[in-house]
Amino acid sequence: MFVRKGKRGRRIPFVAIQDVDLRVEDGEFFCLLGPTGCGKSTILRMVAGFVPPTQGSIAVHGRPVRKPGSDRGVVFQGDSSLFPWLTARENVEYGLRVRGIARSERQRIAAEHMELVGLAGREDLFPHELSGGMKQRVQIARVLANDPAILLMDEPFGALDAQTRSVLQKELQRIWDATRKTVLFITHDIEEAVLLGDSIAVMTAGPAAKIKVIRGVELPRPRSIVDPRVLALRELLRSDIEAEAIKAMGQSE
Repeated sequence: MFVRKGKRGRRIPFVAIQDVDLRVEDGEFFCLLGPTGCGKSTILRMVAGFVPPTQGSIAVHGRPVRKPGSDRGVVFQGDSSLFPWLTARENVEYGLRVRGIARSERQRIAAEHMELVGLAGREDLFPHELSGGMKQRVQIARVLANDPAILLMDEPFGALDAQTRSVLQKELQRIWDATRKTVLFITHDIEEAVLLGDSIAVMTAGPAAKIKVIRGVELPRPRSIVDPRVLALRELLRSDIEAEAIKAMGQSE
């Protein structure tokens, strides 16, 4: 529950999400899908430890989440979290440096992860010299370099053009195949969820949003959007979310 100001400055309780019960298995790519304003990012921020739940609890490997921690790495939608005065390699090294990792070791780890995300040879470029897609790869490399237990991704490709987004979806699939990290991926894009997810949870419209349904995805990777099985799942999810999107639009109006 949050508090917002109403008319005359009165404080009005606002329930963003309610009765949400989720379990993400180790190594699972879990997608949270829903209309704008349904509380997807609120759930991610609570898992990250940025916002405490007013009721209930969150745990990672049985340990309660009460604040941000190195066991959870967050990849944001924009690139504002990159330090513009640091090179790509220095950005990837940043968390390791804060943790006191020796210079030679952090350079080795950074080089390994820059190569993993396809940026070998661009280590000495600054963020303003990189494309939007490359900046997102730097973010992913920086998070993975710290070896978190779970990767939290808040619509990381939402601000990119369609072509770059498609390329990075494939790159993320390749990276996940290589690392098998547990991923909680926030998106409003049905096709993106179908191509990437092991499980897809559809949320209802907010406020007081809930989990409407969780769909398991038993399809081999890599997936193609022209595969009839992918198309069938996409249409099923579209029917799941369509009514919620209409509700969300009506409430915003």
